[in-house]
Amino acid sequence: MTNPADLFEEDLDLPDPDADRRYHQLMGLDDTKTRLVKEAELILQPELIEHWSKEHHGTVLAAVRRMEDRAPLFVFEGDVGSGKTTLAETFTSDIARRHRVSVKVHRLSLRARGSGAVGEMTRLLGAAFDFVLGEARKYRTNRPTVLVVDEADAIAQSREAGQMHHEDRAGVNALIRGIDALTNERKLGVIVVLCTNRADAIDPAVRRRAAASFPFGRPDDAQRQAMLTELFAEAKFSQADIKKLVVATGPTAVRPYGYAYSDIVNRLVPAAVLAAYPDRPLTATIVLDQITHQAPTKPFGEQH
Repeated sequence: MTNPADLFEEDLDLPDPDADRRYHQLMGLDDTKTRLVKEAELILQPELIEHWSKEHHGTVLAAVRRMEDRAPLFVFEGDVGSGKTTLAETFTSDIARRHRVSVKVHRLSLRARGSGAVGEMTRLLGAAFDFVLGEARKYRTNRPTVLVVDEADAIAQSREAGQMHHEDRAGVNALIRGIDALTNERKLGVIVVLCTNRADAIDPAVRRRAAASFPFGRPDDAQRQAMLTELFAEAKFSQADIKKLVVATGPTAVRPYGYAYSDIVNRLVPAAVLAAYPDRPLTATIVLDQITHQAPTKPFGEQH
């Protein structure tokens, strides 16, 4: 019997204050968060939409019943550093707190992808889904479950690829069987989230099964303005200062891409704070100067 420690990274139990903090620190994703939470609630707590249907229509609509037949699968697709994995790991903390339930988050380990031995990936992926399915049958919606698969293109790559190894094809088949097994048992309270930087590499059969796909791009001007305003609110930057920062972190004639979320939060802001510390206050001028030294990361696949 496969040890769960060989299949998953350390589990997350939600709600959790640290998860709440990480979730709320993801700025510029308000529309994605709103849609994601609504979609997730209907899978993790299916009685909510049934109650809505009965309240407003007197019955459970056929359209609602069809929604309940969807695969409990979300695909998060987009650039490196756009917040996909953090959001996948934390978004149900808000749901857990509001609905007063405990949510278990399993993060599929790289070890579950095997070492390339024949049949190993299939066995490990099968064991991972069997474990999640067993837990779901035990707890159902009383303790919903989220399975996060980061870098999902490594195990869900398209079987149409001409050079694809037999073991990789078998791994995709195992993933599809696992998703279908969760779909076939209704109201289990499970969501699988696949995170990928290469959406086009995901097998079409996997993509077709997704209840929803969420694109993660680099923040646009409005999103960067909201982020920078919040980040430097206590420093009392003027709106004119914020506007300069928005322009400086956006696309330019030299590079056709702006700063990613992580470029701003994890690199630019710390660099600016350290440039000011310990002798002077943080100013927009310091941040602008650091922008000249902290170039944004290139989008995934960008060659120039």
